[in-house]
Amino acid sequence: MRRILSLSIVALACLASGARAAEEYPARAVRVIVPFAPGGGTDVVARILAQQLSQRLAQSFVVENRPAGSGIVGADFVAKAQGDGYTLLFAFSSLSSSAKLISHLPYDPIADFAPVALATTSPLVMFLHPSVPAGNLREFIAYAKANPGKLNYGSSGPGSSPHLATELFMSMAGIQMTHIPYKGIAPAITAQLADEVQMSLTPIAVGMPHARAGRLRALASAGLKRSVAIPDVPTIDESGLPGFEVIGWWGMLAPAKTPRTVVNQLNREVRAALEVPGIRRNLIEQGMDPAGGSPEEFGALIRADMDKWGDVGKRLGVKLD
Repeated sequence: MRRILSLSIVALACLASGARAAEEYPARAVRVIVPFAPGGGTDVVARILAQQLSQRLAQSFVVENRPAGSGIVGADFVAKAQGDGYTLLFAFSSLSSSAKLISHLPYDPIADFAPVALATTSPLVMFLHPSVPAGNLREFIAYAKANPGKLNYGSSGPGSSPHLATELFMSMAGIQMTHIPYKGIAPAITAQLADEVQMSLTPIAVGMPHARAGRLRALASAGLKRSVAIPDVPTIDESGLPGFEVIGWWGMLAPAKTPRTVVNQLNREVRAALEVPGIRRNLIEQGMDPAGGSPEEFGALIRADMDKWGDVGKRLGVKLD
């Protein structure tokens, strides 16, 4: 009886300690892992929210870039981190797009993470280097058909949303280009500016500043309706490939064993940050649609995205292993 009573007291003490830790969260700096290079859409949104969370919670939320393996290295680091809320992942939709196409993925996007909050969504946009003689999507498809294999396209890595989206586009358009992967969409855009790649499907926030400066050409958006941020850019759907749609998402996740109280607190804070007028306006001007919602809704989106792109990749014969 003494032993049972002693163990019960210890267990209750641990529970009380865990509850106090959750109530006091965050008691120190929080690392926010971005699994891509600085300057891309994931990095931009992560830093905007990290600054807001730092202000709201009076602790530093420090963005740390770990660009390698199409985002897999950074995601794996968080999946294996202690579930205490002090190591978080800020992910792009590539987390789910490649999940069913890589047999040796070192983590399970569902079992190894606790979804916190969906931050933003945005259609990808097709950008061309000015050297490509095409003023609209039909002209681009015709040029690519007349020059098979001549064009390169860039992405943030094998299995990333830009990679699979372009594979789907090539299949629907009946063209062939060469894939050049990079450690993030920002390095891919840098390569495109140098004409190392001629085409990319890229988040609005990353590509449009270069398009407005005349260094790239925004050809078409991958949404089913035109983006309010770039109303003059037609959709791929309306330009000759009906039904083509690729919406990227950005969101925060934690290791799977993170206390639910911490997940809920972070969810509330991210949603509140997205309602700050200046933040909301900034994101919308960059072509991002502020999202929010519950952790369960974000988890459902991840599962649906895994199913969609797993089916697309297998149908197109995309090999990632």
